[in-house]
Amino acid sequence: MIHAEGVAEVTDTTFDAEVLDGELPVLVEFTADWCGPCRQLAPVLSAIAAEEAGRLKVVQIDVDTNPGIASRYAVLSMPTLMVFQGGEPVKSMVGARPKRRLLQELEDVLPAA
Repeated sequence: MIHAEGVAEVTDTTFDAEVLDGELPVLVEFTADWCGPCRQLAPVLSAIAAEEAGRLKVVQIDVDTNPGIASRYAVLSMPTLMVFQGGEPVKSMVGARPKRRLLQELEDVLPAA
């Protein structure tokens, strides 16, 4: 899996505890080894994980090795980014994007600094 530095990896078994039970909003990247745009997104996610630590948790899940969660949330395209708050998905975005655009799209789900 393309690993973004500072971004935790979750699995079908750890997803609920790591993502749904957290106090912070959680940005989940659904990714796969064969996904080119996922590689482009890795440094963006690393930067956001570092800059927004304390306001946002960023994790990745490999859909090939963890098909259960991908199918639970009907994820069909890579990369799919989903934001979970209070155990529920509140936002979904498909495709790689530059950091500034992603931060703009996350503004409405991030707690005030």
